[in-house]
Amino acid sequence: MVNCMVKPKIYVTRDLPERGLKVIKQYFDAEVWPEYAPPPKQVIIEKAKNVDALATLLSDKIDAEVFNAAPKLRIVSQLAVGFDNIDIPEATKRGIYVTNTPEVLTDTTADFAWALLMAVARRVVEADKYVRNGQWKVGWHPNMMTGRDVFGTTIGIVGAGRIGYAMAKRAVGFDMKILFYDVIPRPEIEKLGAKKVDLDTLLKESDFVTVHVPLMKETHHLINEQRLRLMKKTAYIVNNSRGPVMDEKALYKALKEGWIAGAGLDVFEQEPTPIDNPLVKLDNIVIAPHISSASLETRAKMSEMVSGNLVNFFQGKQPPNLVNPDVMKIRPLSKLF
Repeated sequence: MVNCMVKPKIYVTRDLPERGLKVIKQYFDAEVWPEYAPPPKQVIIEKAKNVDALATLLSDKIDAEVFNAAPKLRIVSQLAVGFDNIDIPEATKRGIYVTNTPEVLTDTTADFAWALLMAVARRVVEADKYVRNGQWKVGWHPNMMTGRDVFGTTIGIVGAGRIGYAMAKRAVGFDMKILFYDVIPRPEIEKLGAKKVDLDTLLKESDFVTVHVPLMKETHHLINEQRLRLMKKTAYIVNNSRGPVMDEKALYKALKEGWIAGAGLDVFEQEPTPIDNPLVKLDNIVIAPHISSASLETRAKMSEMVSGNLVNFFQGKQPPNLVNPDVMKIRPLSKLF
């Protein structure tokens, strides 16, 4: 139980899954943004003025403008693995702790990447529309809705961290040759029989390419026109990392002009992606609204991690998922309740 008369104040930018939110409400004087869409930045700035903590999502831009308005702010606890929406150097400089929710969504996200891969290769979405639109006129035909085999092919994994490794484990079960590209040594994935190659080689040799890199300066438009042109005409690419890793204009040309066979996307350069995005009109792409981690259990665990990071911090303990450990030199931990 909270052992202080006055609870710290927190602003929660979305209605989180109940498992974590009830803990936040137990320990904090919490205000929760009630709408499904994210709060405008000006609302976050206004609400941040008197709070000790923020609980945020990737769509919330948390930068110097927010920090300037929040003199009491001590911690930003984010429900996401990524945190490129938060100005980490600025937070650290000001003694503001930043936490995230890693690892818990690894297998859930890999499952969804695999679902995209299978769906585009076997034309699942096209087939669904084919039936629903009344186009299924003949019971069976040898050329009806033919797709590509997945088993026994070559998969190229761009980014062999936790999710990339999980993809490799799944690929083993499909008897696939596994190639990977990463700037960091990844001995654990090599133990599965994966072979490290440069990015160009991976793109040239793979039948399926899956992208699992963080968004940073070096990975912005990592998959561009030049690299898409390296791929086989029969190959597919899947991205459920971050939208700007993929040059969407180049991807559209690749799909429209047949440089590659198909794609699966769960993330976009702009989210929500506009309905007039030309990618939406293509049949050889499977698209989803950024739901790779959207299993009930995983989202509940992520919410729990948000609350756990907050409670540990205010109890004077290092949050389990601290993104900017250098902040402890500037604002040492202290028990606040």
